Amino acid sequence: MKYIAFTCIFVWAALFQATGQPGPSKKSLHTLPPEVLETIEKRIATGITPGMALAWIDSSGISYHSFGKTAADGIPVTEHSIFEIGSISKAFTGILLAQQVLEGKVRLEDEVNRFLPEGVAARKKGSAPMTLGHLADHTSGFPHMPDNFTPANPNNPFADYTEDQLYAFISSYVPSREAGSAYEYSNFAQGLLGHILAQNQDTTYEALMMQVIADPLGMADTRIRLTERMQASLALGHSGGRVVENWDIPTLAGAGAIRSSAFDMARFVAANLGFIDSPLAAAMDLSHKVRHDKAGDMKVGLGWHIKEGKEGDVIWHNGGTGGYRAFVGFVKETGQGLVLLTNSSTGSDDIGFYLLDSGSTLADLKSGSQAVDVPKSTLEDYVGVYALAPEFSITITREGKQMYLQASQQPRLELYPESDSLFYLTVVEAKVSFQKKEGKVVGLVLYQGGRELPGKKWNRSLDSCEGNYF
Repeated sequence: MKYIAFTCIFVWAALFQATGQPGPSKKSLHTLPPEVLETIEKRIATGITPGMALAWIDSSGISYHSFGKTAADGIPVTEHSIFEIGSISKAFTGILLAQQVLEGKVRLEDEVNRFLPEGVAARKKGSAPMTLGHLADHTSGFPHMPDNFTPANPNNPFADYTEDQLYAFISSYVPSREAGSAYEYSNFAQGLLGHILAQNQDTTYEALMMQVIADPLGMADTRIRLTERMQASLALGHSGGRVVENWDIPTLAGAGAIRSSAFDMARFVAANLGFIDSPLAAAMDLSHKVRHDKAGDMKVGLGWHIKEGKEGDVIWHNGGTGGYRAFVGFVKETGQGLVLLTNSSTGSDDIGFYLLDSGSTLADLKSGSQAVDVPKSTLEDYVGVYALAPEFSITITREGKQMYLQASQQPRLELYPESDSLFYLTVVEAKVSFQKKEGKVVGLVLYQGGRELPGKKWNRSLDSCEGNYF
């Protein structure tokens, strides 16, 4: 969300670390470093990213930097352009939880079952009950997505997931581990948390988010349902260079339904840094506190993820819906923060981390227009599931001549041919080569950051695969 060091993707993040020159020295960035401008302008020019709105926040104020257009025939992007922010909504949900905790309305240790309707109960493995805190820090035991998620429209996949389905999955799901014992990024858990917090106040998630966060911070263009003004300023989402549908997420709203602008999100980050006086200051501070360090090389707070940086911890989240990728992050030690919103399915987390952490680097991404032509019959040979580790696999699918790669519980990503057996991703610097033996595809090798990760092809193939994750 997802969500890359992105939304939700930590096995994936361990594979995909950008390479290149180290980040800039940490001074005021009212003017972006030339290497960042060059990177952004290249992505705009090659069509990787149609538009981008960036906001830099520090003690001297906020500066905005806008690039590209809302669509090919659209208007220039500005700080008031509207984007889907996907899983960054989880940071809002974490703050909503923290505020209710501080008001004495809930406790982090409260059992989830206390807030569910009669006849609905989450099962547990072992002695530890599932709590609200577990929902917020991705240790609930719930999976990334529910197994009764069967969208009628894959291009707007969450629109028809109902409250009845939510409760049915809770009642039927048998966890494989004890709550609190391990990290698994879960859209379902965060969506359930948002649902519980709204129900606890006898309101909707959107109304709660507006009442507690958006309106007090003056974020008039931060909503779930597009206002007339937001609709007029909407940057259309793009995937693979094509305009795609916006996503509607009614039941799991707390996991990824919010839309916003760089202007509004800059105020949100400034408030988290303490630059804006806000009644949310204590709740924001509580949401930043580390609850565990079970997410690979990351720590986790209430909704937020926390990455160690050279100048201090980067408190961050990203988001991804069908045609959008977003990033927000800040470093309390330096008093610097960043918002980066795009109307592209290609992430730009590398730019966010590069500007916030001098130990991070920029990626050099290729565009889909650089792909070569490969016959459909050859592409079809590569379709299947490849196991790289006992619990980590890569699924290769095809739609016409477009290939896709999807790692375990991760978004589906476009894959482009560099030759008839070597393919590249546009979202990160990574390639995949397919291996043959006696004319039959037997495996692949994932190349990234100087590493080679082989995977064996399973003895079955898949005709399609859903990539509907934040």
